[in-house]
Amino acid sequence: MAVLGVGLSAILAIANKTLHVEEDPRIDAVESLLPGANCGACGFAGCRALAEQVVAGGASPAACSVSSKEDVAAIARLLGIEVRACEKRVARVACAGGTDVAAPHSDYIGIETCRAAALVAGGGKSCPWGCLGYGDCMQACRFGAITMSDHRLPVVAENQCTACGACVSVCPKSLFEIHPVSHRLWVACRNRASGKLARTQCDVACIGCGLCKKDAAEGLIEISNNLAVINYDRNEEASPNAIQRCPTGAIVWMDETRGVVIGESARKAVATPKAEEVAR
Repeated sequence: MAVLGVGLSAILAIANKTLHVEEDPRIDAVESLLPGANCGACGFAGCRALAEQVVAGGASPAACSVSSKEDVAAIARLLGIEVRACEKRVARVACAGGTDVAAPHSDYIGIETCRAAALVAGGGKSCPWGCLGYGDCMQACRFGAITMSDHRLPVVAENQCTACGACVSVCPKSLFEIHPVSHRLWVACRNRASGKLARTQCDVACIGCGLCKKDAAEGLIEISNNLAVINYDRNEEASPNAIQRCPTGAIVWMDETRGVVIGESARKAVATPKAEEVAR
């Protein structure tokens, strides 16, 4: 056994010297300039994996949405490269049905988390697709980008959102998606009930009327399972025209300066948090 142990040790030592691959020291330097959040928003497993790709030329330093402009510039100087622009991505929530417009059909008594409530008859909300409002997403967000409104709806601060996807993973109703900020047209609803039933479940639900489809560029919006669906492959054709005749305000325009914009025909979106400006 002793001889065998010595022999195997010798083989491992030889293999270590023979197969050892020198790692580019710049990887450590780049990693030290990254925030160390390991949130995965860049699309890689963590900061180390991103650093390896940046050094190899497979990713831009700007892929890290958590890094400051100064740190991104420092990485670019270190590597002697130009920073390729990366469009900011943010989390969007597909629900506008707060407690004032989507009343519960029963009282839930138990652990006050969305995941726990969802296990008990779907959570007790009149809209079975709607946000339960216990703030699992807010708790999961490590960057403080999500707060809960007075009507128990999540509000995403786009300037703080890093698109890490934690809210996407934790929401039991699958209401969150990560989108580039250029995706301004957004359906703030997931209700798939027929129009009349949808309105009884939530005042601001999409009723599948198809007016947005008629007013948008051809092929940009389709109605599927009583719900408007946006084809973001044709995002360059999107405009606020598509929201103007929506009778409930379920389809909105995410304006860069004005915030959430609803159409002229939409009823006032009383569920929209006070912190957000709603343009008419």
